[in-house]
Amino acid sequence: MDAARLRFLYQTEQGRIDRATWRRGAAALVAVLLSLTLIWFALQPYSAHDLTTTPFFAPMTILAYAYVIFYAFAVMLCVVSFINLSAKRFRDRELSPPLGLASLAPLLALIAGAAHFLQPYVAEVMSRWYVWGVDALFVAAALWTIYELGWRENESGAPRA
Repeated sequence: MDAARLRFLYQTEQGRIDRATWRRGAAALVAVLLSLTLIWFALQPYSAHDLTTTPFFAPMTILAYAYVIFYAFAVMLCVVSFINLSAKRFRDRELSPPLGLASLAPLLALIAGAAHFLQPYVAEVMSRWYVWGVDALFVAAALWTIYELGWRENESGAPRA
């Protein structure tokens, strides 16, 4: 894919795309996120740094924290790219507001991630049920988005101009 096509798909929310283009674009973003997440899972054990058992400058801990900064930035870029990509498809489907609907699943994904991170630290005031509820909302929004943008045809069966 050339630079102009990548810029159109991921850097602006203007325009319209068909469902096959949305599926390819979303799959590329998921592949990037999955790869980066697997690396984080490998480095995550090194982020627990106890000064009573490990030295102050532990190279793997430094690497883990440097990577998590990069990972957070990459996740934000993927979220923005997904929103831009999805807004084009929502516009093609004539669902309003396209940018708002495109933001729903990523927003719930970020809230679910934050709930999973926060809950163990505040378990006395945030039950596990709250986290599962947010997960359920995210899964419902993600499935709806995938169906609407990736599989549901326009009423006329062809992309609108």
